[in-house]
Amino acid sequence: MLGAVEAGGTKFLCAIGDDTGKIIERIQIQTTVPEETMPKVIEFFKGNQIKAIGVGSFGPLNLDKESPRYGYITSTPKPGWRNYPFVRTLENEFGIPIGFNTDVNAAALGEATYGAAKGLDSCLYITIGTGIGAGAVVQGKLLQGLSHPEMGHILVRRHLEDTYRGNCPYHGDCLEGLASGPAIEARWGSKGVNLADRLEVWELQGYYIAQALMQYMLILSPKKIILGGGIMHQKQLFPSIYKHLKEFIADYVILPELSDYIVSPGLGDDAGITGSLMLAQQALQETI
Repeated sequence: MLGAVEAGGTKFLCAIGDDTGKIIERIQIQTTVPEETMPKVIEFFKGNQIKAIGVGSFGPLNLDKESPRYGYITSTPKPGWRNYPFVRTLENEFGIPIGFNTDVNAAALGEATYGAAKGLDSCLYITIGTGIGAGAVVQGKLLQGLSHPEMGHILVRRHLEDTYRGNCPYHGDCLEGLASGPAIEARWGSKGVNLADRLEVWELQGYYIAQALMQYMLILSPKKIILGGGIMHQKQLFPSIYKHLKEFIADYVILPELSDYIVSPGLGDDAGITGSLMLAQQALQETI
């Protein structure tokens, strides 16, 4: 049995499952501050004979295992979580292997193993919700270098008619600052779920997302792109993305059929928690 944590900015999902990705039990915990959230996480796993725990967390994270601050959440704007020793806290409590990566890398791993990219050796998973982030599998492995990817903070060209200044606390009008859920609400005065019939909302959203996808495609050339997160529940957004992407690419590279190439998660909202189970499995295998 394995434990899994999908640590999001608004909620934590905790689950117990096995190495086939099957989830047996789960709970949801509100993300407040570590002193309130983590005791509930620990209590959920106590008394269960789990062999390892995998964590897919919001970031930024320190993933350098040679660093004394490995396993920390680092420069997050989330109150209370900056410089939080996530891995050390769980290791001290349970004494078992802890797999640790970003929430979007975990989701990419879940989709590559059991979801929309099953059978492929590369894919890109992007979540568009409270924030924007992306994880990638390249040649069968999670993409990581000096640090983990932070693709939600790339710069995009501002639409000529868009006067919204952007809300990223670090970069202002980066992709996340212009196209995240809070940006939609600030620009249009209501949450995206209440704007489903406002075509101009999704045209602008598709304009920004398509720019990002073009950059990711030209750099990584993934075999599948998976778009998740709360904003992507608005399915009318996909045609806008397809249209703008074709315009931006301008026949420079041959595009596959976009409705088969840029898709919703095969695992639905379970991509991240399933991938976290896979992180636990990997951490356990590394100790054998």
